[in-house]
Amino acid sequence: MKLKIVDTHKIEKGSKELPIQFYEPVRDDVIRKAVLAIESLERQPYGVSPRAGKRHTVWVSKRRRDYKGSYGHGISRVPRKVMSRSGTQFNWVGAEMPGTVGGRTAHPPKAGKIVAQKINETENRRAIRSAIAATVQPDYIKSRGHKIPKEFPFLVDSKIEGTVKTKDAARILSTLGFSEELERASNRTIRAGKGKNRGRRYIKKVGPLLVVSKNCSLIKAARNIPGVKIVPVNALNAKVLAPGTHPGRLTLWSEAAVDELANQNLFMENYKGETQIRESKFEINKKKKEAPKKEVKKETKAKPTVKKAEKAVKKAQ
Repeated sequence: MKLKIVDTHKIEKGSKELPIQFYEPVRDDVIRKAVLAIESLERQPYGVSPRAGKRHTVWVSKRRRDYKGSYGHGISRVPRKVMSRSGTQFNWVGAEMPGTVGGRTAHPPKAGKIVAQKINETENRRAIRSAIAATVQPDYIKSRGHKIPKEFPFLVDSKIEGTVKTKDAARILSTLGFSEELERASNRTIRAGKGKNRGRRYIKKVGPLLVVSKNCSLIKAARNIPGVKIVPVNALNAKVLAPGTHPGRLTLWSEAAVDELANQNLFMENYKGETQIRESKFEINKKKKEAPKKEVKKETKAKPTVKKAEKAVKKAQ
């Protein structure tokens, strides 16, 4: 698959063959698993206090005719706290047990619960490759609600990584045809529900993703544009490429980033796995079509002759 390369003024300057990472089949289930694994690492542990509902003196004797005993009084045998007493007669109420006023909670959430999910390294790489492949497919991009020009997808010249000022970065994106997308990402709405009182007052749209080859001046220049995110190619993950587990984020690849992806063989298996087998099959089929067919002569081997032993004929006496 070839994509044309345009400069910062949207003038075509050539084309480039995409590396093998862009040929991965888009697997929504694998991408979803990888994104949820990343989001699970960001969860904050929560739970009740270990002593919640247990801050009472509720000792009751379990023997009959004993001091401070509840047996033989026609009352339930739950732990009780004393409100007042007169001699051996107690005015007490149930406490500390689930179902009592001020008691503990049955099976409460515990802060020690392990919420972090794990994912195999090869499966995570496959999810990244699958999300990368979706960034050059217009159907996936439009399904997320992005506004893209008719000529998209295309690659951007590596000179864009040298942009220093924010106004220049915004002007380049508008020149490339993403003015409607920037306007869409700049809008925000107030969240419905209690989340607006808990630090999540506004809902913001996810805008374009710029993939560069290394840490460059563009990262600081474009980070203040609403909705825009800039990431080096070696720091990509499934959550950045597919926010909310939905593949097809609007992604602008620089020419140098694609070269770095191919030269470093990023997000590929280090052993002969399924992806390399798929790559070798693609190359083998291509070579088979180009190579001339050779005629193979079948050699016929002569069957060995077996001499049968002559049977001795007995003479009749």
